[in-house]
Order: sequence, then C-alpha cells, then structure tokens
Amino acid sequence: MGLFSKSEAYLGIDIGAHGIKLVEFHKTKGRPQLWTYGMADEPLDIHIKESHEKSVEELASEHRVSSDSPKKEKVISVEPDDPRIEKYAKLLKELLKESRVTTNKATASLPVSYIFHAVVTLPNIEDKEVDHIISAEVKKMLSRPVEEMQIVHQRIPRKEGDKDSKYTRFLVTAAPKELVRFYTAIFQKAGIELQELETEAFAVERSLVGHDKAIAMVVDIGAERTNLFIIDNSLPLTHRSINVGGQSIDKIIKNTLGIDDNLVGQVKKDLSHSKESLDPKIFLPVLDPIMKEIEYSFDLFLSQSGNEGKRPEKIILTGGSSVLPFIKEELSKKFPMKVFVGDPWARVVYQEGLKMVLDDIGPRMGVAIGLALRNIFKN
Repeated sequence: MGLFSKSEAYLGIDIGAHGIKLVEFHKTKGRPQLWTYGMADEPLDIHIKESHEKSVEELASEHRVSSDSPKKEKVISVEPDDPRIEKYAKLLKELLKESRVTTNKATASLPVSYIFHAVVTLPNIEDKEVDHIISAEVKKMLSRPVEEMQIVHQRIPRKEGDKDSKYTRFLVTAAPKELVRFYTAIFQKAGIELQELETEAFAVERSLVGHDKAIAMVVDIGAERTNLFIIDNSLPLTHRSINVGGQSIDKIIKNTLGIDDNLVGQVKKDLSHSKESLDPKIFLPVLDPIMKEIEYSFDLFLSQSGNEGKRPEKIILTGGSSVLPFIKEELSKKFPMKVFVGDPWARVVYQEGLKMVLDDIGPRMGVAIGLALRNIFKN
C-alpha cells in the first residue's frame, strides 16, 4: 500500500495561451506536499469566436454595481466538433502521462478574458431572494441572455465598524455556459474528471495571498494579456485586463537585439538573473499601459462605496515575464508600496533540492498551484 491514497491527490490544471501547466499535491498532515508538476510550452489558440456588443462598464454605471470585467463583453460561439478540443486533449493526455499524475480528478481554470466579474450591492434581503435578484441585476449588464450564463456569487463579509448596515455586497462571477462546455469537453477527451472550474482570480489569490487580509494587487503578466486583481480581505474584488503581455516584451527584445525567436527565452532568463539589464525605456510600450491600468484600478476601487480611506499595501507580480527586474523597479518608482514577485510555493512542502528549479518556474505556475490548493484548504 502506498504512502498516499488516491483520495489524497489534488490536481490543478491551467490551460493558457502559452501552453498547459499542471501541479499535483498530496495532503500530508494538513499541508500540501508537491507530488509532481508539468508544463507543455506550446502556443495555444484559446480564443473563441466572438463579437463585441454592449459596454459592460457603461451598463454598470446605470446601476448600483461596480464592474471590472473586460471593457466589452464577448458573445461566444463554440462548435461541438471544434478541432482544438481533440488537439488540446491529446496534448493534455501526453503531459499527464509524462508527469506521472496519480489522479484523474482535477480543478481547472477558465480564461479571465471571457469572465464577467462584478461587485453587486443590494439592500438587505432574505436569503431565499438573493439568487433571483442577483440574476435580475446581472441580466441588465450582459449582452447574452442570462439563461446562457453560469452565475455564482458570494457574500462579501462586512468589516468591523461598518456603518452601512442597510446594504449587502456580493461578489458575482458569470461565465458563458458554452465556454464551460468547451473546456469540459477538452478534459473529458483527456480522461479527466473535472471537480471544479473556477476563474484565475480565485486561483492566484489562493496561491499568492492566502490568509493575508491586507489590500493587495496581483499583476499577472501572461503571454498575451496582463490581468490585474485587487484582493481585499482575501477576496478578489476587482479584475481588469489589458492586451499587453510577455509576447510584447519578447518582440521588443527580439527587435532590439536582432535575435531569432528561439533565443528570446534564454535572453529573458539571463536578464532575470543578471544585474545588467536593457534600457527600461525600450519597454515603455508595455510598462506604460500596465502602470496606467494599476493606477486606474486603484482609483476606481478606492472611489467605490465602502472603500473610502482604505490603503493598498502591496503589488504582487506573477506570470512568466514578471521576473524581469526592470518591471519591479519601475513599478516601485511609480507606486509608494511594496512591489515584489510572488512565491506561489510558499505554503507547499517540497524537497529542498528542488528549490532552485521551483523558484525559476514559480511565476508561471501560480494559477495551477492555486487550483490544486483549492480543495486542500477547503477540506
């Protein structure tokens, strides 16, 4: 009999534009122990056919709602015979085999660019009425029929001394059911039983913030997009996304140094471990939009009812390009708070000999780690 039973295995899988990442933990004395991990670095087209309809933010301004979804809500169409389902399932199956994963149950994430995320403020009402009223409120902001959306919500706890007891705030997340079916089909083809599908916002909060009650912003610099989440009292209350990311940085490095695509990754790795750096000014086309979005997100959050007087304390960087020193340096100059690259392995038990490798890949694994942690700390 093995040291761990299958019921003790917790698998998180993150499918993104730059490939697939997975992490498996086993629970030991109530703590997550690293069992295996894997990455398949391959550009993936995770985009779904879409058309832009209503402006979520314009609609939100008409109601007692603060919306932090992408600027335009996307109308999504997925064909049941989409060839990507078979392709990505095959890639996932190969990664599962190579990583020697021991369980066929997993928690996975949905791409945040398709997720509606909002804080809804309602008068105090009976619990039995909450679902109906939230559905009615969200319906006003969606360009798709609310029946086509999978909506979840949770009550935002009041802080001690909260004077406004007439209202209750709810964190609402909605995903198109068609998108959920698309991702579910990939995992079914790969022989994986999905325990949950959740948004990246909750995964990165779990791996990078945990029980810290301070107000923090997580800046996740992905391959195609940079996602920004404000975490307050261990809840991701806002989400914004901009169309710049690691690929934009790669292009600047390639053009500046005149090197081939296959050398860019090594250059970025060298820069992350070296005191020498390229002139930060060449990266302004990427840095400027990120810094402006951070500033706007904080301003918007602090202007919302109930947030007056709050003080953000830290900016946590994650994502493959977050380790480039100039990003932390420039943000530290701009914002009067602690700026650092997050460590998603902080609450994980692993062999000391793996530390250097895990530190190197950590910024890319934050979502997968957070997904794998979901049911460990939930139980």
